[in-house]
Amino acid sequence: MNGILVDVLVALGVAAELVCVAGCVAMRNVFDRLHYVSAGTTIGPFLILAAILGKEGLTSAGLESIAAVALLFLVNPIVVHATARAARKIDFDDVEPNPQEIE
Repeated sequence: MNGILVDVLVALGVAAELVCVAGCVAMRNVFDRLHYVSAGTTIGPFLILAAILGKEGLTSAGLESIAAVALLFLVNPIVVHATARAARKIDFDDVEPNPQEIE
């Protein structure tokens, strides 16, 4: 793959991660920050994976990169959900919605 295209993919991946970090810093509470944390494990890593595969192909490094990004993509929803439940338990002493929140 063209070296310039690889560089562009890496730059876009890093830019996506920086946007997620800026969102985490700018948000006020943990629940809003979790949205940016979860985005940080999808867009950026896939762009960087595309750059690695473009440069390395399906070699050992490429396959290991696929495994790492797949693990991030598959495990992230579980970690974010567990973190949100723990934060809700700390803030509200319960993980169930209050009747006022339902309406």
